Amino acid sequence: MDIRHRNNVTVTGAADGQTVLLAHGFGCDQNMWRLIVPALARRHRVVLFDYVGSGGSDLSVWTEERYSQLDGYAQDIVDICEELDLEQAVLVGHSVSAMIGVLAARMAPQRIGSLVMVAPSPCYIDHADYRGGFTAEDIDELLASLESNYLGWSSAMAPVIMGNPERPELGQELTNSFCATDPDIARVFARTTFLSDSRADLADVTVPTLVLECAQDVIAPREVGAFVHAAIPSSRLVTLDATGHCPQLSAPEATAEAILDFLGTHP
Repeated sequence: MDIRHRNNVTVTGAADGQTVLLAHGFGCDQNMWRLIVPALARRHRVVLFDYVGSGGSDLSVWTEERYSQLDGYAQDIVDICEELDLEQAVLVGHSVSAMIGVLAARMAPQRIGSLVMVAPSPCYIDHADYRGGFTAEDIDELLASLESNYLGWSSAMAPVIMGNPERPELGQELTNSFCATDPDIARVFARTTFLSDSRADLADVTVPTLVLECAQDVIAPREVGAFVHAAIPSSRLVTLDATGHCPQLSAPEATAEAILDFLGTHP
């Protein structure tokens, strides 16, 4: 199989630089990274892609069996790393892709040398000793709404997820991205995302890790960033002066600066 075509792989930047692999979140595609790519590409080789089922990927190879679990998305990352023969790459994962990155690093440790988690959440549902930001009933209602009227759900939820109501163009961009996703595929990815619990997987992370959280984020509140940081001994926690769940769009300069600072410390 042509992995580059399957996952719409794009390679840019400094050919002899350290490789940075950018993994998008639910309802998004590689276009979400466009505002930070120029800063990264000056010194680094940047690899962008779309998960199967997203963006410009080959939808014909999507199967519910594979992509109803996070391991299926992690395998996409591993396949790309093997196709490009990447070694010790920096995997930058947004939202659910932060946890997908943890799984990919465990599956192919020689391929991924460090992790950058952008607005990560290992579990979205509150538990007795953990605040994920949502009750189980909240998530049930969210998924029921999404499954009954995906386009309506996207129009209502995307601006909330994005935050920054004073910049409505950001919420509209995320809405458009959600709405461009096949509803049947989006339902599966959403259920896989919002019902996931990767808290136990964090203990397996031994590579240098940057946890990037936003000062205000309705999807991944500050307590989640603190939990992830505490669970990964080799991690560094940076709180961006940004609101919403997509700082690569709402605060691209600060996001790129934090990533580049991390890369300078961990070349």
